[in-house]
Amino acid sequence: MNYIGEIAALATSLFWSITVFIFTFAGRMVGSQITNRVRLIFALTYLILLNAALYGEPIPVSVNPSRWWWLGISGLIGLSIGDAFLFQAFVSAGARLGSLLLSLAPIFGAFIAWVFFGETLTILQMIGIAFALAGVGWVIASHEEEPNPIHGDLKRGISFGVLGALCQAVGLVLSKQGMLDGFSPFKAGLMRMIVATFAMWIWTMLAGKTRVTFSALREKPRAIGLLALGALMGPVLGVSMSLLAVQNAEVGVASTLMALPPVIVLPISYFVFKEKIGWQAILGTILAITGVAVLFLA
Repeated sequence: MNYIGEIAALATSLFWSITVFIFTFAGRMVGSQITNRVRLIFALTYLILLNAALYGEPIPVSVNPSRWWWLGISGLIGLSIGDAFLFQAFVSAGARLGSLLLSLAPIFGAFIAWVFFGETLTILQMIGIAFALAGVGWVIASHEEEPNPIHGDLKRGISFGVLGALCQAVGLVLSKQGMLDGFSPFKAGLMRMIVATFAMWIWTMLAGKTRVTFSALREKPRAIGLLALGALMGPVLGVSMSLLAVQNAEVGVASTLMALPPVIVLPISYFVFKEKIGWQAILGTILAITGVAVLFLA
């Protein structure tokens, strides 16, 4: 059987897991919003160079306008609006609850793909998704997190988290429509990134945050290297693999496998950062891996 989509989705989770640590360090230096803005610039630069090397066309201007429509809207909703909601959810509700709410994305994605595009899942696939999401949720719930007394608006954070997950799902479904007939995920990633970056920086200029952004980078030059590395791992490799995943697998299956970073970071946290891991997290990991295995068997 062809497991390209599933393998690409697992690779996405791996890249995004590494990116979590990189952007966490960068965010502590310059702030999460500046991290969000600058990573898009690096990612756009990488993707332009990559497309120039692979296809001899830095920007795919010759692509059919309908693809630009699907992928542009996908980038605007998924990478600009969705990520902005998620960053705010992490600030207001905390990383644990924010990550748990992000796990709703596969459910939203599967429902949207079914209602609008007739994409269906087998009973075994739905069981695998349920196991994987339950495992991820258990891992996240087992992690103790101190509430944020300054930004801890729980209701607002939950609302932003749900909206962020919905935007992520919509972005994936729209991107799949823009990549029909075997369209290159790297070209698709660049087209999404162009729209997302322009939208983000137009908003940044209108909000008068441009000078603040570059001043923070001048004060913390070490953050620039982290942002450059994080953009390569996440918005470039991770997003490209996510597009390859939804192109070759059902949206519900692919987005479930892409929701595994909370499980993948456990061994990294244990061996690298010497964090304690409870039995709930271990059982949650086993449940998530069981769900992944069921999805491959399906």
